Amino acid sequence: MQAIIQELESRKGEIEGAIEILFKTNMKITDWDVPEADDKQAAEILLDMMQAKIDAIRADVVAGKYNNY
Repeated sequence: MQAIIQELESRKGEIEGAIEILFKTNMKITDWDVPEADDKQAAEILLDMMQAKIDAIRADVVAGKYNNY
């Protein structure tokens, strides 16, 4: 378990950066496609979409989908 923690901690910045890039890229695309969009509302919707996917992945983990990945 400690090895897993160390490995993931060593890449934590990369993982967080990738999430932030995903969020910011989609915010920019939304702004380009819908110039009159309310950015706060767009951000909240995007976060809800991202959270829904994280929740779905978490359910897959609990169900054992990644036990032998």
